Amino acid sequence: MDDLRIGFGEDAHRLAPGRPLTLGGVVVPGAERGAIAHSDGDALLHAVADALLSAWALGDIGQHFPDTDAAHAGLDSRAIVARARTLIAERAPDARLAQVSAVVTLDRPKLGPHRSTVAATLAGLLDLPVDRVGLTFKTSEGLAPDHVQARATVLWRAPVG
Repeated sequence: MDDLRIGFGEDAHRLAPGRPLTLGGVVVPGAERGAIAHSDGDALLHAVADALLSAWALGDIGQHFPDTDAAHAGLDSRAIVARARTLIAERAPDARLAQVSAVVTLDRPKLGPHRSTVAATLAGLLDLPVDRVGLTFKTSEGLAPDHVQARATVLWRAPVG
């Protein structure tokens, strides 16, 4: 019997011209606007990191990487995910991530052509087979064209006892 842990995370950033758009550790080619953020603004990785942490009641990325700390300015969000994984490994060394599912809402550019690249990059960061990374891309239907939003759910398995 395994102990199952589910985590959920969500993140959003306003968009502005002249900034790269990074999602899932991938700089999206041809994006005219990128996230306004203290770090690199990767909303997908921020949501994933929060989901990882929440499954183990380890707080959130704002607690571990406060935007008031100049040391985190421009931080590559892959480092945030790596730190979340380290914290979990310290708490539950035998736990294994089983699945991640994420939804990204962005009006432009269309993300479908980048799905396989983002999924493969995310799978590599999480040490998962790519078929354990579910990605859904949505638009806001014009309701929120000036932002990017991501939500993620993770499933962990840990041996009981």
